[in-house]
Amino acid sequence: MRTLTAFLLLSLAPALAADDSPWRLGAALGYGERNNPLVQSDDVPIVLDLDIAWFGERFFFDNGDLGFTFVDNASVTTSFMARVNSDRLFFGRTNTKFVNFDLAGAPLAAEVELTIPDRDYAIEAGVELLSDGRWGFLQVSAFHDVSGTHEGFEIDANYGIGFGRGNWYIEPAIGVSYKSEELNDYYWGVRPGESSEALPAYEAGDGINAQVKLRASYYFSRDWSFALSAEYERLNDEAADSPIVDRDGVLGYFAGVAYRF
Repeated sequence: MRTLTAFLLLSLAPALAADDSPWRLGAALGYGERNNPLVQSDDVPIVLDLDIAWFGERFFFDNGDLGFTFVDNASVTTSFMARVNSDRLFFGRTNTKFVNFDLAGAPLAAEVELTIPDRDYAIEAGVELLSDGRWGFLQVSAFHDVSGTHEGFEIDANYGIGFGRGNWYIEPAIGVSYKSEELNDYYWGVRPGESSEALPAYEAGDGINAQVKLRASYYFSRDWSFALSAEYERLNDEAADSPIVDRDGVLGYFAGVAYRF
């Protein structure tokens, strides 16, 4: 899963890329949400989104991602990168509740405390390849946990193509993400010590998430635009079958006014 900033700000990229400054600064104000697939949890609101990036000759910072570009030519750009895994985002918006649970042999249902296990952020390092042209753009990346949090890896591939007509810019895209067993089980599994009558133990294997995205921008001027963005990510079956998950997909959307500084 990408971060909320990445979810929105690719819509702003055509305008923001027009400046020769090494800095890319922008903000979008509006409203949107991203569904939380965890049980008894709150969706993630999007009201204000900031874009803060700096690109040097080789090193760069892009909304939390750190990178070093070692191949940069007309065909492809390849970089070493470090990032924070975004799966942990959802675990910060859960609630502890008491649920009715039928105990074996009991004539009445009993209330049992159901608490979603906590998970830590993971620092991941890897390689990202970018290529674009009139045919569209292709992004392929591979990241491995270097913080010892989940000790797994993820491989991503995304393809999209942009269309400009008048003041409109529209960009549909599709993508897939392979999650290793270690990564999937850390975030979506339930350890025996975390289980209860209401939350059975569960071990998740590896799996593939699929995404579809649509981004659109209408430019009032070089600096001002109206941005629309929608994204749906289908969780892999191993994650969707977890007892801490009650949705098999994550829908996100945003509409608002964006400004580049």
